[in-house]
Amino acid sequence: MSFVAPPGYQPVYSPGIPYLGPIYGGVREGTSIYLQGSVPKDITRFQVNLLCGQSEGSDIALHFNPRFDGWDKVVFNSCQGGSWGSEDKIRSMPFNKGKSFEMVIMVTSQGYKITVDGKDFHTFEHRLPLYSVCALQIAGDVSIQTINVIGGGGMGGGMGGGWGGGCVGGIGGGMGGYPGGGMGGGCPGGSGGGMGGGYPGCDMGGGYPGDMGGGYPGGDMGGGYPGGDMGGGYPGGNMGEGYPGSQLPGMGAQPIYNPPIPYAGMIPGGFFPKRTIIIRGMVPYGAKKMSFNFMVSRSQDIAFHLNPRVKDSIVVRNSKIGGAWGHEEREVNMNPFREGQYFDMSIRCGNGRFKVFVNGEHLFNFAHRLPSFNEIDRVEIEGDVQISYIHF
Repeated sequence: MSFVAPPGYQPVYSPGIPYLGPIYGGVREGTSIYLQGSVPKDITRFQVNLLCGQSEGSDIALHFNPRFDGWDKVVFNSCQGGSWGSEDKIRSMPFNKGKSFEMVIMVTSQGYKITVDGKDFHTFEHRLPLYSVCALQIAGDVSIQTINVIGGGGMGGGMGGGWGGGCVGGIGGGMGGYPGGGMGGGCPGGSGGGMGGGYPGCDMGGGYPGDMGGGYPGGDMGGGYPGGDMGGGYPGGNMGEGYPGSQLPGMGAQPIYNPPIPYAGMIPGGFFPKRTIIIRGMVPYGAKKMSFNFMVSRSQDIAFHLNPRVKDSIVVRNSKIGGAWGHEEREVNMNPFREGQYFDMSIRCGNGRFKVFVNGEHLFNFAHRLPSFNEIDRVEIEGDVQISYIHF
């Protein structure tokens, strides 16, 4: 049985703030919401809300509100029927002024577990039912590089069109960023209040980066990110819901979170056409080089060696077959692997080549050099890099 997914399984890149967008299919235990971004040096506060509806006045299941006010703290709360609950105040600050961050909201049976830059921060216990959560709202002194939902329905990125009549399962696409206007206070009289004008309406669309149709971000991709009928949802785990046009069964493999580096692990099921591996991570300051090797464990051949050299600002590709390195390929339009920067890389296997995308942009292709690419069954990562997750 194939399932045609709504157009919203891609990450959202560089959304305008304030942001309001649907979480397709809602959240459930095991869902993780990844936010990569930065806070300005003159930050006072920002907020991340999980909403139980598609508008500003909706109930808030999770209100996450870091405040830099001389008594730095993070306030957690919920809002139901226009009334705020009791605040959880955590008197420590996981964010640094003027610095980038990676924040994860993990949905557990107990509550919403927040980690920042790989460190557990706080778990906010559930107050409203999980099934009602269907949108994400971000406002205040923060800029967001990527939003990514794993193990949920996926994230709407403002794909032209409105909410499709309902938040859960709405087909339309998200809210993109709104021109001007702030949050208008979330729940009336609440602690998130007074940040500007509010949204001009819910049917905005705010498209990113235009009416995407099927392929993303371009070329012969046939629907989905980074393209094709994979089955298995993007990027998250045993959902059985695929990209548009899905014919393959769901993959079901769970992501590997925060693996130690050097990392070595088997690729469940090996490579096959249209299989995609997602690797997200960060290049630390002072990094020199790193490597991602896709190998045949039986022979120890490296079918595909991906070697970003940070100091030289190049991305080298090669293979090592029968103990001998092949011809290096270096041509690339950009180098996304820079100190202090997060990256979101997807490596897609085709019949003739690998296609590599970083941060939503096509970076390069690498033609297969082994006679049988489906023997590739191992990935090794080493060097100056921090990895948030790997998902097959």
